Order: sequence, then structure tokens, then C-alpha cells
Amino acid sequence: METTLQKPAVAAGRMFTSRTTAYWVVTGLFCLQMGFTAWAQLNLPQVADSFRHLGFPDYFRVELSWAKFLGIAMLVAPVPSRLKEWAYAGFAINLISALIAHLAVGDGPAAWGWAAGTGVLWALSYVLWRVRS
Repeated sequence: METTLQKPAVAAGRMFTSRTTAYWVVTGLFCLQMGFTAWAQLNLPQVADSFRHLGFPDYFRVELSWAKFLGIAMLVAPVPSRLKEWAYAGFAINLISALIAHLAVGDGPAAWGWAAGTGVLWALSYVLWRVRS
């Protein structure tokens, strides 16, 4: 007698592919990076000083941190794709604005390199999300 469920993952409609695995690895790294920067913006005085150096008020640093935490939740939670799109858009605006702010005050690659590197993680996460959706 043959069993009906020879491949349970396929039968359930959820087969993990290499694309899905790559998406979760890259998105996990991206969320860790954004989560760390949000935590640092709220807790480390040197990060608050760098926000002042860029010309931003203190309340913006706090607001941005909580927006990052909310965006991370949208990326990892099973929410409608429109919410994920908004989270990705918000992170794109954040990362592009960080690059512009650092370049505008004349900072070198040591200051804006993290934003650029995180932007690469953002792009990989977004593309992998789109191709697996």
C-alpha cells in the first residue's frame, strides 16, 4: 500500500527553495543591521552626537529608531505584501537620506560606508522578496 504523503513539504504547498533560504538569510542580516542601528540611535551617546553633526534634531533620531523597529516587524511578520512594500520603501528612503546627509557634510567612506553596505543588503532582500512572491 502506498502512502499518500510521500513529500509532505510539497503537499503542504510550502517547499523551501534556495531562493527562499537566500531571502531569509539576507533579510535576517538586513534586519539585524537595522535593528542594531535603531538600538544604537536610542542608547549610544556617540550616535546621538553624529546625528547632531548631520544637523538633525534629537526627536528625529528617536522617531527614526522606532520607525526602523516597526519596519523590521513588517519584514519578518506575515503581513500583506502592501505593508512589506511600504517597509521596503521606508528603508530605501532612510538609507538614501543617510548617504546624502553624510555626503552633504563632507563625511568620508568611514561614516557613510555602513549606509552603503546596508543598502546592498536592502537591495538583495527586496529583489529576493519580489522573485519569490
